[in-house]
Amino acid sequence: MKKAMVIVNPASGKEEALDYVEEIQSILDDKGYDVVISQTEKELDATRYCEDACKNEFDLVVSLGGDGTLHETINGMVDQAHRPLLGIVPLGTVNDFARALQLPLDPKEAVQSLRSDRSKKVDIGKFNERYFVNIVAIGSIAEATYEVTAEQKSKFGPLAYVMEGFKTLSSKEGYPLRIENEEKAWEGECFLFLAALTNSTAGFEKLSPQAKVNDGLLHCYIIKNVSMIRLASIVTAILKGELKNQEDVEYFTAQHLDIHSENELITNVDGEEGDPLPVSIEVKPSHIDVIVN
Repeated sequence: MKKAMVIVNPASGKEEALDYVEEIQSILDDKGYDVVISQTEKELDATRYCEDACKNEFDLVVSLGGDGTLHETINGMVDQAHRPLLGIVPLGTVNDFARALQLPLDPKEAVQSLRSDRSKKVDIGKFNERYFVNIVAIGSIAEATYEVTAEQKSKFGPLAYVMEGFKTLSSKEGYPLRIENEEKAWEGECFLFLAALTNSTAGFEKLSPQAKVNDGLLHCYIIKNVSMIRLASIVTAILKGELKNQEDVEYFTAQHLDIHSENELITNVDGEEGDPLPVSIEVKPSHIDVIVN
């Protein structure tokens, strides 16, 4: 019999995650799976559960929770000798990866999508020794966004990230950055650097509209040290999906990046605080298989 593990974060979805377990169990039973339910209690539980599922050659792992639960689950799957099919029931505020895959954001609809026999191979990003599915950002706005509280996200949704980021604009500072990829190097003063795997970031689906979940590329944006007036125009362009066309923005694609700075800079990885520079980033093309409608 096929084996499935459902990784549940009981605190997700306003603590409604457990309400969906019975229906998921029924659907997977109907599809011929022997189902194991694993509830998270602390940080990295989802990673450990997923590692166990890989080692025991489970056929399916379902992430039932927000972006944090999904991020941990995927970190337990990447680079394993056996990688199960991944199902996603998004219960978070933003759910960027689900948006990028055009999965249902309504939990009830997402549960029903587990009936699908279709799947899609998607890229995963490697950031030093951890993994990400959406974006790496470097700069003062990037540092501000991981300070967004759960209460802010619940109240304002994706706008919470923008609101927190805008607080940094009045004290805008550039910083020296050196970015090397497989073809060239860029060095100069930078206000914000973004490396996106998908088109959806912080709930906005137009940051990098050309990015596909399986194109094998990092879509990179160097936002240079510009005036406050130009910066406001660039922020508007981000929301409109026109960032790459701005004169003070350098856009390129890459498969591998090495990033350095003379300054002490912290990174933002899928909305969470990442390692300080220097860092290495690369794409693992079509690395995991996800259920889609």
